[in-house]
Amino acid sequence: MKKKILVTGGDGRFCNVLKKVNSHLDFYFASKKECNILNIKSLEKIIKKVRPKIIMHCAGLSRPMHIHEKKIEKSIDLNIIGTSNVTKICAKYNLKLIYFSTGYVYEGTKGNYSEYDPVKPFNNYGLSKLGGECAVSMYKNSLILRLTITEKPFAYKKAFTNLVSNFMFYEEFIEILPYLIDKKGILNVGGKRRSIYSFAKKSNANVIKSRVNKNLNLPLKQTMNLSKLRKILKKK
Repeated sequence: MKKKILVTGGDGRFCNVLKKVNSHLDFYFASKKECNILNIKSLEKIIKKVRPKIIMHCAGLSRPMHIHEKKIEKSIDLNIIGTSNVTKICAKYNLKLIYFSTGYVYEGTKGNYSEYDPVKPFNNYGLSKLGGECAVSMYKNSLILRLTITEKPFAYKKAFTNLVSNFMFYEEFIEILPYLIDKKGILNVGGKRRSIYSFAKKSNANVIKSRVNKNLNLPLKQTMNLSKLRKILKKK
């Protein structure tokens, strides 16, 4: 019997792609309207309606990145307080929690970061997602996915040639998601190590080369060590 999975942020970019896939998993996609992560009563209501065994927590604030600098209260509310609320509900009803975090929790200056390396986010978005991780980590029946995923085709006109990462497309991540559902702890998830430009031109032949300059203040080695992920997928 399939485990019912309640997905928060069910009307977001990633979930809109996930809905189109003929998955072997039993998802219920909760919209922002019916599942307000800032309202405990709203969370309890949807849980009683859906009766899930797992909550996959995708809701939160991501792009544009500058919003986390300009509206820190919104970033704190959605990514830290909202995630804390979801964690408390999972603990109350003994539900497995899968939290969508980010590779931006790492400093990004040396690259090849493993799940055991210290974390030091380089922007407010990373800090807000790390704040969510702190709550989720207190609940042992949980899985934190540190993701570097994006939509296809690549959404921007320009891409950096001197910034290296592990980006993968939503569709690539969705293919391996069923093999991760039952895991616990923290797991880095991404694709091949390469420049943002090399990744981008796979889906957008017209993408323009660009370089990170000092004004952007972005670390250039944002790659993660994917050894744990590879071991899991090797056993599938």
